[in-house]
Amino acid sequence: MRPVLAVFLLCAASSAAADTCKYVDKEGRVTYSNVPLKGAKKVQCFEPPPVPVPPPQSEKAGAPRKADVPGEAPKVDQQTQHKRDVDRRRILEQELADEEGKLGEARKALLEQQSMRAGDERNFQKVLERLKPYQDAVAQHERNIQSIKQELANSR
Repeated sequence: MRPVLAVFLLCAASSAAADTCKYVDKEGRVTYSNVPLKGAKKVQCFEPPPVPVPPPQSEKAGAPRKADVPGEAPKVDQQTQHKRDVDRRRILEQELADEEGKLGEARKALLEQQSMRAGDERNFQKVLERLKPYQDAVAQHERNIQSIKQELANSR
């Protein structure tokens, strides 16, 4: 009887310790912890989310579905796949146009920054540091365009 009671108390204590609580210390710092904090006031506790229950098995529980068989994907009819491919291509072309517009804006901003020179930039290193984010933005847009073009080339 005594070991059963000890196990029960241990389980109850571990489930109580698993709750995450919000603590506020004397300086007003907020900390979330599942362990009581010394010198901090417990404000609120949160219970862990419930464990999801799997849906009941159908009558054909022993037979795997086609999607469950490794190496086999569910089949889509040709017309649906063609529509998906056309939509995907249209989306990629729109993304390419948007990205090319953003590249143009980034290049324009970089040129504007290159043409101006602030009075405190006597050291060329400061000029380079100021231009770095603009150069990075141009490079990022160029990489994005290259990726989208590659994606378009790979599409059917």
